[in-house]
Parts: sequence; C-alpha cells; structure tokens
Amino acid sequence: MEYKFDIWDSLKLLMKWKYPLLIVVVATAGLAAFFSGPRFIAPLYKSYAIVYPGNIQIYSKESTTEQMIQVLNSQDIADSVINKFDLLNHYKIDRGYKYFRTELLRRYHENVKISKTSYEAVDVEVLDRNPDTAKQMVDAVLHFYNEKVRRMQKEKFQELANAYAGQLKRERAVMDSIKNRLRVLGTQKGIFEYTYQSQQIMMAYLHNVQGGPEAVNTKEAKRLAKNMGKYGGELVQLVNMLQHEAAAYVQVKLSYEVEYRHVISNVTYTNIVTHPFVSDKKAYPVRWLIVFIAVLSVFTLSLIVISFLERKKNKEN
Repeated sequence: MEYKFDIWDSLKLLMKWKYPLLIVVVATAGLAAFFSGPRFIAPLYKSYAIVYPGNIQIYSKESTTEQMIQVLNSQDIADSVINKFDLLNHYKIDRGYKYFRTELLRRYHENVKISKTSYEAVDVEVLDRNPDTAKQMVDAVLHFYNEKVRRMQKEKFQELANAYAGQLKRERAVMDSIKNRLRVLGTQKGIFEYTYQSQQIMMAYLHNVQGGPEAVNTKEAKRLAKNMGKYGGELVQLVNMLQHEAAAYVQVKLSYEVEYRHVISNVTYTNIVTHPFVSDKKAYPVRWLIVFIAVLSVFTLSLIVISFLERKKNKEN
C-alpha cells in the first residue's frame, strides 16, 4: 500500500504526541547545551589577517595571490610554526603515538587556514584555545612567509649578481689588457694620440723644410712618423675598443648594482590590510547551532518513529 502525506494527519499526530515531543525537544536542547559546554568541548578563539602580496617575482602563470597561498601552505613554514609554539605539546599529542607526526599536521592544518578572499587578497586564519596564541601564530605565519620569500628571491638575485660580477671581472681584464698595450705604444713607440700626433708630425716636416735642418729634430720626427705608420692603425683600434669596453662595463655595473641591492635589502613581501588581533569572544563551538541541529535531528527522528508506530497500530486495528 502506497503511503500518501497528509498535512492534517501530521498536525493531528503532532497534537496527539505534543507533550512527549516537547519533553524530547527540551531534554535534547538541555543535553546539547550541556555537552557543548567548555567542560566537554574546548572553546577556540580566532585571529586572522587579510594581506596582499608585494615585492615578489612571478614564477609561473599563477597570480601573485595564488603564489602567496602556495608558499604559505609550504611544509617548512608549517614546521617553523610548529617548532616555535611547540604545538606537539600544545595540542597534547603523545610523542609515543606511532602516527604522531600525521596527527600533528592534521591538527595544524585544521586550525591554520589559508584562503583567498573575493578581492584577491589572502586570509590567514588561526584557531586556538588561547586567544593570545592565536594572534601570535598569525604573526608567525606572516613572519616565516617573509623569511621564506626573501630567502627564495635572494638566492636568485645572488646568482644574477655573481654572474654580473664575473662579467665585470672579465671586462676589467680586457680593459687592463688594452691599457697595457696603449702604455707600451706610448712609452716605447712614442705614439699615444693618432690625430694630434699626425698633425704635429706633419707640422714638423713642413717647419723643417721652411726653417732649415736645425729647426726641428728631424731624426725624432722620422722615428715617430715611422712608428705612426706602423702602429697608428692599432692605436686607433685599441682606443675604439677601450671606449666600447668602458661603455659595456658601465652597463654591466649598473645591472650588477641593481641585483646586489636586492641581495642586501630586507624588504617585506606582505601588504597587511587587516592586522591580527586578540579576540575576546570564542569562535568555536557555536553552541546555539549545535543545539539547533541536535533538536532538529531528534525532533525529525521522533516524528518518523511516532509515524511508524501509529501506522503499525492502525494496521493491527
């Protein structure tokens, strides 16, 4: 026989069993309120911070917010917080338990939540029995995040700085080699500036023709003219190379200084919108919600049982 729901029958049933149902509901509410109290369920306090990422490099196609969440959820940050607050003892986990490490991490991730807000910020939320500890743990998570990102970025900046430092060393070696050759040409060959000396040698020859052999040192002028012809091209090439290397050296030095500034800097990588605070009101458990769910569940179950008993009684009659 197919059962059909009838609201009037249900109302009659409620009126008939109203006192037993009322007793069940009141008893359930009382028990739920009692067993959800601090004697049985330790109250937890919440502290949180809303932050935006800042000063960080993008490593992949992820947004900086997603990248920040990934780093905040990293194992070494969890380990740092666990060690700082001795969470093994704080959570009262027996070290002799075979899977104490798994239980510790479960409790940590149960109480430390990292999530993205609807405005692309990051919400760092901590629940703990002690409101001061909850606030301090939020601060610690952000502190260890800054340390980790700083370490990650400095490693890369240091690699670039080392590469530029090596390039600067090579540039200096090339310039020193060019300068040494120019010094040889100047001290041993007597040539150091192509355009000016060429003019002076020409003037010396003309003056010698007009003023007689005693007017200039003909022998020296001939020697310089011979060396200028032999090494003049090399001199011009070396001067141009030195200018080019000097310009390249300046560019590399500027790039090196940029990377080195990143290496020695101690910037932070969080823009805190909402700072964590010590809560004066517990966040868990929500006793009214526990009482409501318990009462609703028991009330519904009681109706089902009463309905079943009434149908069975009617069949017997």
